[in-house]
Amino acid sequence: MIEEVILVDEKDNFLGTMEKIEAHEKGLLHRAFSIFIFNDAGELLLQQRALTKYHSAGLWTNTCCSHPKPGEEILTAANRRLQEEMGFKTELTIKTNFVYKVKFENNLIEHEFDYILIGTYNKHPVINVEEVCNYKWINLIDIKKEIQNNPNSYTHWFKLALNEFF
Repeated sequence: MIEEVILVDEKDNFLGTMEKIEAHEKGLLHRAFSIFIFNDAGELLLQQRALTKYHSAGLWTNTCCSHPKPGEEILTAANRRLQEEMGFKTELTIKTNFVYKVKFENNLIEHEFDYILIGTYNKHPVINVEEVCNYKWINLIDIKKEIQNNPNSYTHWFKLALNEFF
């Protein structure tokens, strides 16, 4: 199945669609989202990306990340992927957005107009092992210390979003 992303400009205006891998090979700006789920204790739910991911495999990151499908709204896509990856639904709110660009060792380029969504959940997720190999709840003070001590264990976009917005 060919997966497409939504190409956009720096103001999130629609420019077209492209196959996901091609967009990452060419480094074209496309729409994405990053979900941050907190529990009532103020802990953030992190996931460790599956070892089979095409980039950033095995790295820790925010609760869920992905791309909306062509014609799909951000909230709809975020709810779909949260259910698919972490096995639960919760109310999500768009907090903000930002643009980033990172080149990986395998020559793929993440150039994303990334929406940050937040939500609350107080149970254990039921992870999809094809997407996620582990998870943990951690408070923001501890995660920032962990990132300082082990920056290469975390995804680029997670570190950017965490420093910028939390």
